Formats: sequence, C-alpha cells, structure tokens
Amino acid sequence: METVERLQRRVRDYRANYTQSLKVLEHAKTSTGGKLVTKTSLMLGLGENAKDIEQAIRDIRAAGVDVLTFGQYLRPSHRHLSVQRYVEPGEFEMWRQRALQEGFKYVASGPLVRSSYRAAELFLKGMLTGDNPEHKLDAKQ
Repeated sequence: METVERLQRRVRDYRANYTQSLKVLEHAKTSTGGKLVTKTSLMLGLGENAKDIEQAIRDIRAAGVDVLTFGQYLRPSHRHLSVQRYVEPGEFEMWRQRALQEGFKYVASGPLVRSSYRAAELFLKGMLTGDNPEHKLDAKQ
C-alpha cells in the first residue's frame, strides 16, 4: 500500500492506485482459500493524518490482510519527496495497538521498520505453530 489513499497520487507511481492495491491483496487471500498469509506496509511521515491512517487500517483489514507494518518514510535522495514529519516512537506504538485491535495477526511498527521487517522470522513461526498449514514443519522433515 505504501501510503494512505489521500496521498497515493503524490507518493506512488501513477500506474498504481489505492483501490487496485486493496483488490490485489484481497485476491491473494481469497484465491488461496485464505491459506496465504498476506502482508502490506504503510510509510508514515509523508503528510498523512490520523483520520487517513485509521481509514487505511480499516480498508487493509477489510481486504483480509493478516500482517501490517508501519515505518518512517526516509528520503532516499534530494530527487524524492521530502519528509513531512518524523513520527515519535509512542505514536508508532499507538498505531500498532490500533491495528491489533482491528484484528491483524501481527503488526510491526517503528521508525526503523521496513516492509520486509522480520519476514523470515514470521514465516518460520507460522510454520512451527501451524498458522500456515501448507508449509507446516514436521519433526520428521
């Protein structure tokens, strides 16, 4: 997802859009009968407000997404969008708690969190606990 709906055209490539991204995530979940763990991320610090983030959390969860990450947008070069604000760690924690309340299975949220944050660890945990039956580890393997 990268960012909230209001900022999509400014932040993302013109060929991508908010609704399309939600539909792709929903299709990934439904086309596998719910067996695929789906994940997406939001960058904060691009000019979004609390209302924008709340709506994005609801929309992403409604698409069946299991894992959500929040990270601080950092400007890669002077040719990219500038940082509008640096999000405090307490706010990242607030958004983590809010997303968990919405029903996400796992939420990583912090200034250094990136879209692939702890992906391997979460995958292995899912295999060990059986949250992903298609890839469950068996002691015989």
